[in-house]
Amino acid sequence: MPDERQQTDIAIVGAGPVGLFAVFECGMLGLSCHVIDTLDAIGGQCTALYPEKPIYDIPGYPVIDASQLIERLREQAAPFAPIYHLGQTVTGLSRTDQDRWCLTTSKGQEIEAAAVVIAAGTGAFGFNRPPLDGIEAYEGKSVFYLVARREDFRAKRLVIAGGGDSAVDWTLALAGIAAHITLVHRRAKFRAAPESVSRLNALVEQGLVELATPFQLSGLEGEGGNLDAVMLSSLEGDQRRVEADVLLPFYGLAATLGPITDWGLALDRNVIPVNPATCETNLPGVHAIGDIADYPGKLKLILTGFAEAAAAAHAGFARARPDQALHFEYSTTKGLPGDA
Repeated sequence: MPDERQQTDIAIVGAGPVGLFAVFECGMLGLSCHVIDTLDAIGGQCTALYPEKPIYDIPGYPVIDASQLIERLREQAAPFAPIYHLGQTVTGLSRTDQDRWCLTTSKGQEIEAAAVVIAAGTGAFGFNRPPLDGIEAYEGKSVFYLVARREDFRAKRLVIAGGGDSAVDWTLALAGIAAHITLVHRRAKFRAAPESVSRLNALVEQGLVELATPFQLSGLEGEGGNLDAVMLSSLEGDQRRVEADVLLPFYGLAATLGPITDWGLALDRNVIPVNPATCETNLPGVHAIGDIADYPGKLKLILTGFAEAAAAAHAGFARARPDQALHFEYSTTKGLPGDA
């Protein structure tokens, strides 16, 4: 039976950096937020694809890693107590009799909101699963497609598979935390940033990381979802057994707009046209921000998404509090909840 319908001022679809900043902007206006994301952790691509990659265009930070940016945004949103619904997709959007919006999710949740903010980036993400027999039994127990907390893997024997930024970045991030890491790739050359590859090679020389190239995953050994070993094979038919507690396969993400295409939005080549002043779509009270939003002159920068989050929050206030006048205040004078 679905859970009882939950009520909120603003429902935010997408927990990437722009969606997280929208929580802060709404919170500063006294608006409550529920946030829904298909991934099991907040952060969107910053968490799933390039957590260790430096970002240079965040004001006040000459450089900040993607994972650190997400942590700062989480801390910034925390005083406003957002409710996160992770690991689920918004499957439906409908208007209620009270001119509000009801979102239904793939886990049977129903969330009713005065306004909706779509911060879905390039769409909902799904992980590319390696074609291994019986892998479903290990998922969530010893096979993970996303790292939420590095400490979860302390003293574990890890096999990390992949040749791109996410595989190399997480190898760098978990070296020294894990008991041992074996990085598996079907080629000797990695597609990650040159500086990251140089750091990886240094870890290999120190004995903190072992490379298994050119190999690919061929099987899993274990019982009850608990992994004992990962089987590898080469194109030449060589076989190798690597004892492991955890497998982290990073074979990229498949992005799709999914059910969003059925919500009645005026889509244009996988983006949503909006009014740049309010970021409102053709559906009253439904706003789009970040990479999924489009208008003449749009710059696809994270800074642009942050500004759009502020515009959508102020527009959402009018629907959530129709009987209240919004008096604009700077954060320096308004302060945060609990400030003296």
